[in-house]
Amino acid sequence: MTAPIADKRPLVIERYGERFEDPYAWLRNREDPEVKSYLEAENAYAEAFLRPTAGLQQRLYDEMLGRIKQTDLSVPAQDGEWWYLSRTEEGKQYRTYARRRGSEDGPEETLLDLNQLAEGKSFMALGAFSVTSDGNLLAYSTDETGFREYRLQVKNLATGQMDSFERERVTSVAWGGTTQRPILFYVVEDDAKRPYRLYRHPLGGDPVLLFEEQDEAFRLHVGLTRSRMYLILMASSHTTSEARFLQAANPEGEWRLVAPRVSDREYDLAHQEDRFLIRVNDTGRNFRLVSAPVTDPTSGNWSELVPHRDAVMLEGVDSFKGHIVLSERTDGLPRILVMTDSSESKPIPFPEAVCEAAVGANLTYDTGTLRYHFQSLVTPNSVFDYEVDTGKSVLRKQTEVLGGYDPSLYRSLRTEALAPDGTAVPVSIVSRRDRPQNGTAPLLLEGYGSYGIPYPIGFSSNRLSLLDRGFAIAIAHIRGGGELGKPWHDAGRMERKMNTFTDFIAAAEHLVDTRWTSPAQLAIEGGSAGGLLMGAVVNLRPELFGVVMSHVPFVDVINTMSDETLPLTVGEYEEWGNPTVEEQFRWMRAYCPYTNLKRGSFPPMLVRTAFNDSQVMYWEPAKYVARLRTLKTDANPLLLVTNMGAGHGGASGRYDRLKEIALDYAFLLTTLGVEVVEDPNGQQVQSSSLEIA
Repeated sequence: MTAPIADKRPLVIERYGERFEDPYAWLRNREDPEVKSYLEAENAYAEAFLRPTAGLQQRLYDEMLGRIKQTDLSVPAQDGEWWYLSRTEEGKQYRTYARRRGSEDGPEETLLDLNQLAEGKSFMALGAFSVTSDGNLLAYSTDETGFREYRLQVKNLATGQMDSFERERVTSVAWGGTTQRPILFYVVEDDAKRPYRLYRHPLGGDPVLLFEEQDEAFRLHVGLTRSRMYLILMASSHTTSEARFLQAANPEGEWRLVAPRVSDREYDLAHQEDRFLIRVNDTGRNFRLVSAPVTDPTSGNWSELVPHRDAVMLEGVDSFKGHIVLSERTDGLPRILVMTDSSESKPIPFPEAVCEAAVGANLTYDTGTLRYHFQSLVTPNSVFDYEVDTGKSVLRKQTEVLGGYDPSLYRSLRTEALAPDGTAVPVSIVSRRDRPQNGTAPLLLEGYGSYGIPYPIGFSSNRLSLLDRGFAIAIAHIRGGGELGKPWHDAGRMERKMNTFTDFIAAAEHLVDTRWTSPAQLAIEGGSAGGLLMGAVVNLRPELFGVVMSHVPFVDVINTMSDETLPLTVGEYEEWGNPTVEEQFRWMRAYCPYTNLKRGSFPPMLVRTAFNDSQVMYWEPAKYVARLRTLKTDANPLLLVTNMGAGHGGASGRYDRLKEIALDYAFLLTTLGVEVVEDPNGQQVQSSSLEIA
């Protein structure tokens, strides 16, 4: 038995001498009751197929939940007389946001309880959370569907009452004005979910449209500098940006342009006393740091503080009254440096080399303490306060892993795979120390490789359910990501996108050749653009992988990039190309998973999507699975699971999210034969033997 496929007329597309049939284009019509019925039928099919794993799913859920300290709170972050924090409570799906007055241990007041806001709703996500400098007003936004369409509201924290102000489709927000007359600045999105208009709104008054971005490749974002002296309006595409600034205390003043947009030049800025600090890639792809006087920060007045370096990516700059913090990446690994003057920078030492580290919540401008986060594949997220004067780091909190987690039982390491063109591709690995490396044990290989985003080398207590069952987990840091700077991104986008997929295949082959696993025991996983990765590599080398888990996968590249009305499409011409240009169409034609599906044998596959996804529309994975069902010649399971009440990130509640992971892991473990399950008659079977009559 398979899920039903409705008989609909195919859409025929002719382009550049090629004729394509899209027999499942009808699935795009979300208003058609048959579409919803089809997705629900697929869900019913997947549920029936996985019913024998119900007990295993429950065990996995209990394991993962048992490692989490359900009632917990974050390390408070100081902002003036207030210390802001969030907490979780056992049995509650969402966080509560609060603050304490006078000190970390002062009297506490609740600002926002997402559990209350989520009552009666299947989804709840917090977007903006911005408090005025006097602590009296909170501007916050929420999404109740998963479509990432946020409604902005204002709460008076002094009275606890909600202001009458509301605005839909808000993507960023910042406060300006004065204590006596606070002014709200916010950006709204268009029908294609592109942030394009900036408004100024005095509470109780009428909104004023200040700026509209006409170029569909550019998106707007408004923010306030840490010093709270300047509002910054960024207009950015994937390759180009420009910034305007305004004195926050003069909200009706004139916005000034720092430097006009120049193709392929990106920059951003931070404020420090009488100057702006500008991170810019005008002399090299990996960015340099310059300063410029606030009186005239145009490019003729730029003075270099940190030069461009071929081997070091300057990822971010944080400014404080007495020092500058640089977030960099070298050899694929992060580092944080503190500059107390223009000539000296000190790296913060980390206890492990293969790690993830990032600047944390630092709300205070005039401070000698830097909050940062550190974690690795074996070390849980750890919050540190670094004292600038002494160079010492103080551990404030490490996420507890309940149940007796012993990090000494596990190992993490870095290896390299050789791509077909000779490029060394970093691969991070974590496993138990007693796991054999003889080609017999299972391994899960993860990857992303797009938008210049590095794949985080972070800790997950959920992974212990795999590691303790003999898995190794590997991360392929493939081209298209940002692990080795902007050139690494450039080498995996546009006409060179195929490098992303061949890098991943090289990583998989390397793990097999070095006996970390075998093709039959090799599982792969990716989401969104990482789901594109899954579809592309399976088309190229289906025999190399034992099981595939693909989440909200971007698999219908050509059709999606041909539709300018969809979110992201126009802006992402700079990542994938524009299919109306023949040369760029040919790039996509070479790898588009949906277009390149052919008759043959495919590994077992679990594909997830969400009905309210605004990033990768649900119909992409739905079409992909429907078409694959007609082409696959094997008996391996192919499941499509659609969350009908969520968006791109899946379930929003933390307990619901754990259930999704438990299902994924149950599919993975039983398909690879690591776990044995029982059928309804009580007989032990492997997942590969499961059938639905």
